[in-house]
Amino acid sequence: MDEVDGADDATDGARTTAALTALGVRPGDVLLVHASLRSLGPVADGARGVLGALRRAVGTEGTVVVPSFTPENSDTSPHYRERVRGLDAGAVDAVRASMPPYDPALTPAPSMGALAEAVRTAAGAGRSTHPQTSFAALGPGAARLLAGHRPDCHLGEDSPLARLYEADARILLLGTGYATCTAFHLGEYRMAGPPRRSYRCVVASRGVRRWWEYEDVALDDGDFAALGAAFEEAAAEGDVRTGRVGAAVSRLVRLRPAVDFATAWLTEHRTAGR
Repeated sequence: MDEVDGADDATDGARTTAALTALGVRPGDVLLVHASLRSLGPVADGARGVLGALRRAVGTEGTVVVPSFTPENSDTSPHYRERVRGLDAGAVDAVRASMPPYDPALTPAPSMGALAEAVRTAAGAGRSTHPQTSFAALGPGAARLLAGHRPDCHLGEDSPLARLYEADARILLLGTGYATCTAFHLGEYRMAGPPRRSYRCVVASRGVRRWWEYEDVALDDGDFAALGAAFEEAAAEGDVRTGRVGAAVSRLVRLRPAVDFATAWLTEHRTAGR
């Protein structure tokens, strides 16, 4: 693991860009970004300032990608279970009736954080069409990375994660840890015979709101922090770089070796049916 020093107390775009460059972000990079802006500390213009710094760091040929997931329109998500906990049947029915169908152009992703919303709403941004686990992106590679996101494949071979793997993208963990590392989910799909489950969410079919149920791999990020620690300990030189961006320790991780390691580690550490 390589350690680098970034700029202290990043409060403006130039300092944030310099810190990202010191961390190892290069022009032309494809970055899958997870960010805790609270951990970064004050940055001029908030999430849009961070996005501006990211775009300057990757340059005109680089692409910034973020998860723009929408658990708010599903009744099989932990978000929904928390929302209806303690409600009576009538109140639960009212919640379900109020849940809007997914629209890639309009549906917000509030649980993904301010940076994800800044990317999603930026001029020229694209977004994949999965009603639960969409990604948003800015840059010349956006259309290619987001295309073909099959609605019954959250984060597998027919999702942007597989396209990011093919593009030799890097993961940028800005003030977050491996527990939020979405790319590890691709390793779940690449295990032999991963467990599956049913999901359900609200969609629109020819303008008509309806519930849609489908089956996919049972996603589980409960051991991702341990997985990330094991990956970082075993990582080859250059696969993980750490440094400070603003007030936060951040990591720049090569996606391909992270997913390859995750596939093997999850296969070894998870028991059948977990």
